[in-house]
Amino acid sequence: QVTLVESGGGLVQPGESLRLSCAAPRAIFSVFAPLDMSWYRQAPGKQRELVASISSNKRIEYVDSVRDRFTISRDNSRKIIRLQMNNLRPEDTAVYFCNAKRGGDEYWGQGTQVTVFS
Repeated sequence: QVTLVESGGGLVQPGESLRLSCAAPRAIFSVFAPLDMSWYRQAPGKQRELVASISSNKRIEYVDSVRDRFTISRDNSRKIIRLQMNNLRPEDTAVYFCNAKRGGDEYWGQGTQVTVFS
């Protein structure tokens, strides 16, 4: 079920930065604060992997490969999350997906492409 809206992907060189945003449309999400939010990514030929998560109580976790380079944040009043990606590497190239969970319900975005080329 695709209901979240990602933006901010693009084509960059190694060492550059991008900021991804994920919006939860108000028409679909009447409440946002209780959602556990995450960013996943999927590179060609690889499984989708969890990159970063921020829970409803703002507990944050990162996959080791992006720790100290990526920062996840949320703005509950605007119903958005962001992923600030610094010092990008070619291995960060993937489609990045936003994910929301609450109880047994799960929601995804359509994905945004991030390409880091040498």
